[in-house]
Amino acid sequence: MLARDLLRQYFGYEDFRPGQCEIIDDILAGRDVLGIMPTGAGKSMCFQIPALMMDGITIVISPLISLMKDQVNSLTQNGIAAAFINSSLTDSQMRRALDGCANGTYKLVYVAPERLFAGDFLAFAQNTNISMLTVDEAHCISQWGQDFRPSYTAIARFAGLLPRRPVVSAFTATATPIVRDDIAALLALQNPRLLISGFDRPNLHFEVRKPADKYAELLGFIGNKRELSGIIYCNSRALVEELCDKLILDGLMASRYHAGLPDSERRNNQDDFLFDRARIMVATNAFGMGIDKSNVSYVVHYNMPKDIEAYYQEAGRAGRDGHPADCLLMHGGRDMQTNLWFIEQSAHEHLDAETERLLKERNFRRLQDMAMYCETSECLRGYILRYFGESPPADCGNCANCRGDFEMANITIEAQKVLSCVVRMRERFGAGMVSAVLRGANSARIRELGLDKLATYGISNKSADELGSILNKLIFDGYLIKTADRLPILRLGKKAADILKGGEQIFMRTAIAKTKPSARISKSDTAPPPADTGLLAHLKALRTKIAQKQNLPAFVIFHDTALHDMCKKMPTTDAEFLEINGVGKTKATKYGKAFLDAIEEFKNHKTTDNTDKHG
Repeated sequence: MLARDLLRQYFGYEDFRPGQCEIIDDILAGRDVLGIMPTGAGKSMCFQIPALMMDGITIVISPLISLMKDQVNSLTQNGIAAAFINSSLTDSQMRRALDGCANGTYKLVYVAPERLFAGDFLAFAQNTNISMLTVDEAHCISQWGQDFRPSYTAIARFAGLLPRRPVVSAFTATATPIVRDDIAALLALQNPRLLISGFDRPNLHFEVRKPADKYAELLGFIGNKRELSGIIYCNSRALVEELCDKLILDGLMASRYHAGLPDSERRNNQDDFLFDRARIMVATNAFGMGIDKSNVSYVVHYNMPKDIEAYYQEAGRAGRDGHPADCLLMHGGRDMQTNLWFIEQSAHEHLDAETERLLKERNFRRLQDMAMYCETSECLRGYILRYFGESPPADCGNCANCRGDFEMANITIEAQKVLSCVVRMRERFGAGMVSAVLRGANSARIRELGLDKLATYGISNKSADELGSILNKLIFDGYLIKTADRLPILRLGKKAADILKGGEQIFMRTAIAKTKPSARISKSDTAPPPADTGLLAHLKALRTKIAQKQNLPAFVIFHDTALHDMCKKMPTTDAEFLEINGVGKTKATKYGKAFLDAIEEFKNHKTTDNTDKHG
């Protein structure tokens, strides 16, 4: 059977998304692959479909129990037999799962990297035809990535112990060039096909705010989103507890998740969120990897994250269903100091002193990149995409910076003042001290260092915030360089002479009025068509009822995009129901009659209502 036939039969889609076909073809040709695909781009189908077409078993290495459970549940609902092996199973359940793999019942088995060298699993793998080894969340193998897990580094050794080397496929949503190189090297990929399908998520609206009162700002943001699902990330367990309690007291359906909670409570709270019993999950970064919840409508970062990779992966948990979704980052207070402290306190037993130093230096630099994102007046989406090596347009039209009212201000004179001040301070100080000198701050430290005697002392009438924006612009454009130290200092970049001596002018976007409402784009290529809200609510209620009976999250039955398509096409026959986007044969057999009856019932009820009105 062809790959496209399997896509239609099991997953209910007519065609592949960009990049999927190329990866599947390479895997089937026996070539290793490395796929860098954003959340929602369909990474899982890139290995699930070839797994069905290959002779043996596919081992999927996955970092989290919850991720394995979600994937296996989804596969089972689509009529594909799969299993997972992890610490949540009893010994007898584990044996049954291994026996099912050995006798051909399962084509895919999900396993944590820590399990690979367990005696029973290694014996099974060495005596079974393993056709493919898939590494999900592959960035975890790199110490330069945001979720390094030492257990991932043993995957190549495991592959080397198999009687025959299988095809190795690796997938992640976010990876910088250095992380991509690390993945390929540490997994010992052989002449791999590298496919980067693009990092852009056009349905996500990005915004950064620096409010005086974060909690009041959060309540205002949630406002009309009370019935929608959202995640709020905090940088500490204590803040998670405090914020969750406040939200509950204010009548919001919130739950919490962090590593300090008992395992049972974490599982229950996660299930409450997945099953929509809790609309809001307040969490540390311990929550979210692999959470396949499709209807998360917003992600709020209550504090500045430690790097762009972590931020984009966490923000990307919004809008998986293709609907427009909001990604709000609030920063201020001690966010920067907190992240610096975390970097300083980090330690890795497996690293030598020099590697540890280099890692901290890189983490400082990544934190600076994150801080620049929070302060930039440029396009937020463009900033992220450039970070990952893409060349986006200057204006995306769907972030708070691009949708705001602004003017292009000539900041050449101010830039010359800043660069001259850095020169006169002998490139020995950071942005805060440069700003203080320019503003003529009367501090004991400035007087002690004699900086109040400089010609540039007090020559700027800009505020600290305005100077901060100008400094960030100069760093962003390469006129200044910020060192990657614990206390970074400013030095002139190669382009500085163009402004100081070459007569070049520099312009910066500055807000001139309150930003437009964050209603965002009204249309999106990825957004589903408008649905009859009455029918949509009717179908959602049916989906919830079915999901509760099976103790499954509602999105495992059907994603919202499928329900929207039902509202648009209003199918009346089994054949028409199979034409719904996301409905394969197994789901059509299981649920087709119930949903067709619900649509017919709604149509009849609507006809009766109209007759009564005009009778």
